[in-house]
Amino acid sequence: MNKKKIGIVILIVAILFAVGAIFENGIKKKEAVINQDNKLQIVVTSFPQYDFARAVAKDEADISMLIKPGVESHSYEPTPEDIQKIENADLFIYTGGENDEWVEGMLDSLDTSKTKLVKLEDCVTLIEEDETVGLEGVSTHSHEDHEDSDHEHSSEIEYDEHVWTSPKNAIKIIEKIERVLCELDEEKQETYSKNAQEYISEIDDIDMQIRDIVKHAKRKTLVFGDRFPFKYFVEEYGLDYKAAFPGCSDEMEPSADTISYLIDFIKEENIPVVLHVELSNEKVANTLAEETNTKTMCLNSVHNVSQQDFEKGVTYVSLMRENIETLKVALQ
Repeated sequence: MNKKKIGIVILIVAILFAVGAIFENGIKKKEAVINQDNKLQIVVTSFPQYDFARAVAKDEADISMLIKPGVESHSYEPTPEDIQKIENADLFIYTGGENDEWVEGMLDSLDTSKTKLVKLEDCVTLIEEDETVGLEGVSTHSHEDHEDSDHEHSSEIEYDEHVWTSPKNAIKIIEKIERVLCELDEEKQETYSKNAQEYISEIDDIDMQIRDIVKHAKRKTLVFGDRFPFKYFVEEYGLDYKAAFPGCSDEMEPSADTISYLIDFIKEENIPVVLHVELSNEKVANTLAEETNTKTMCLNSVHNVSQQDFEKGVTYVSLMRENIETLKVALQ
């Protein structure tokens, strides 16, 4: 899932185009254009940030999401227009990590002196990514017998970037966004604080429901016939997991040994549900379900949403409430 090969060339070309477009079209300075409607201009890279910013700012800001609904976020490449939006923003929110490597280089090349930056990874305690998930016959929390892999990655620790999958982390991120908005727009501090606390209360309720489900659950293991972006979630609630792929791996097909191992595990443990993530082709999950006479269900990582769901106004909270219903079945 290494994205390092993407960044440098794409970034240089995109910035050159952006600079050319600025001069060619005579785009005005930020002060002249940014607040025509007297609203804060917020730019975010993906849906979790969009939802958290929306919850705190509501109608007091214009929010632009760079990675559009339904788009595979791991293959996103910034356009010149995207770069202009970031440079002209009052607040830019991004995740950080391998998936956002393009951001760090871009920020070094732009004038963001008047733009507040919020990096999700800076809001929480990071967890090292688990590359053993999905390996044939390997317990998900075991790091034994992988000395070659450990040596290969020892020079640079890779952290899981899906920090928002833990509701407790989501609260920390919202609190950070609230503080920054209050700094940017002091006259509306009371509004931002009220909005943030209302959303945090909803997420607190979700957290309590999940804890109750786990406390009374028959089992503690989730099986994913898919990628696995839930490290923060399972660590928060003390759950175990098995998955076809580690993290948000670029792999398309698991090995035959991995499939065989997961099939045996599902049968031996009487796992009732094979999980998949949102916007998945569900191919591996369906294969495992067919071979074990189980069913499939979605556990939504809230990484992105479909265009239809976006237009319907789904939120982090509404999707996590759907996850609660999934967990009730998966952990029975």
